[in-house]
Amino acid sequence: MQEKDAVSLLTPSVKELQRVLYGGKRFGNHVDEVWPNLLIGDMSVANDRYSLWKLGITHVVNVAHGRMYSQGSHDFYGPTVDYYGVPADDSPSFDLSRYFFPSAEYIQNALDTNGAQVLVHCAVGVSRSASLVLAYLMIHHHYTLLEAINKVKERRWIFPNKGFLKQLCALDKKLHIRNSHQE
Repeated sequence: MQEKDAVSLLTPSVKELQRVLYGGKRFGNHVDEVWPNLLIGDMSVANDRYSLWKLGITHVVNVAHGRMYSQGSHDFYGPTVDYYGVPADDSPSFDLSRYFFPSAEYIQNALDTNGAQVLVHCAVGVSRSASLVLAYLMIHHHYTLLEAINKVKERRWIFPNKGFLKQLCALDKKLHIRNSHQE
């Protein structure tokens, strides 16, 4: 069996992933801690500086940067919160994959900071932000896509759009190949 074929068997299809994502609870809080000191949230919590202060948020990744309903910016949060903006559309045709590695690096560097609390958000906190958190877990914690989905689903209902799932599948395959060469 070719190496690529073996890797394809390890990564579920988009349809199989959607079945997994549909399972479990189908409602969410405004914000949930899905990994130690890493939270996924929606725009209502991200646009509420008092809530962020109460949560102890030190870093914000806004995956809806520059969108009309998203107030996030360096000016909005002030000097106590480090801000990273990703100008993503929640559209299956949007190439979110170009942000997988830079966002994962930002999140890891933030979490390496003593006392950090990182909020990753978009509008609803189920597609764009969830996709970048899944990519982070895959890149920095060597989870497969399915393992990352199941880990996040323990704490939050997520549903990346079909295009993002395809991009995450491609990342999963790429990481499988890279990791098999390092063993």
